[in-house]
Amino acid sequence: MTSRETVFFTGGAGFIGLHVVPMLLDRGYDVRIFDNMFRGDRAAVEALQAAHPGRVELVDQDVRYGGAVHAAMRGCSVVIHAAAVSINKSQADPHESMDINTIGTHNVVAAAADHGVRRVVFCSSASVYGDPKKLPMHEDDELDPQTPYCISKRTGEDLLRYYQRRSGLSWIALRFFNVYGPGQKTTAYYTSVINHFVNRLRAGQPPVIDGKGEQSMDFIHVHDIARAVVLAVDCADSGLPVNVGTGIDTSIADLARILIDAVGVDVQPIFNPREVLVSRRAADIQRAQEVLGFTASIPVGEGMAALVRDGG
Repeated sequence: MTSRETVFFTGGAGFIGLHVVPMLLDRGYDVRIFDNMFRGDRAAVEALQAAHPGRVELVDQDVRYGGAVHAAMRGCSVVIHAAAVSINKSQADPHESMDINTIGTHNVVAAAADHGVRRVVFCSSASVYGDPKKLPMHEDDELDPQTPYCISKRTGEDLLRYYQRRSGLSWIALRFFNVYGPGQKTTAYYTSVINHFVNRLRAGQPPVIDGKGEQSMDFIHVHDIARAVVLAVDCADSGLPVNVGTGIDTSIADLARILIDAVGVDVQPIFNPREVLVSRRAADIQRAQEVLGFTASIPVGEGMAALVRDGG
């Protein structure tokens, strides 16, 4: 870059954002974080501001307020939209979920179109697929979102397509698979299973598994997610959803055994019969390789062991 650009980053003070922002700074971008700080880490943002004077700004606001979004985006050339209500909270309070995840997303995307930004990176989700009919899950597969969160993520992608047609908006929607890593809150859906397993194992208690443990997830480390986000800012292609996963499905029973070994306790999992939302997941990663030049770099076993070793 010949001149320094500013990235407008909604939800940038959250779990994923705090892994992305340092990478953006290393690449020469300034960052304007737009976050209502409901789940944001203010101390972490202040540490980034102290380490990079004048290059990290925090706008303590909410994406539901379109005027605030529009005003704060002025002067930014890139938008990363990560602000959202989590999947489990979206089921407990669908009204708030649709307000933030759908109206809020429209406010961000419409403002980006108005300001003529050169790229929007939308943090979407593999949950837009619902229960997949085949593996691996490809971006062109049928979408069948099952919760307000998942529905809003698909709607976000549709809004991006609308503003692409209307205003020539350039965008990439990253369909994150099951993100885990340091700094994650134990309330995070799907990957919360890691935190719950680890917390029980550290207390000498066996992990409790829903169903038979045959359901699987494509666990991807937050460091790799952050790499993908930064690559999406500058990739040549646009107007595409892109899976961000490892391409490997790890069953919950296998995950429990990985974590039991990592913690080093002598216990066996307890199986709790119940219906599970999604049976198996694994990303088709070819488009990520072709469009972003991205391949996950942290194997699941290695990432889980580090999570346990470093205290999560």
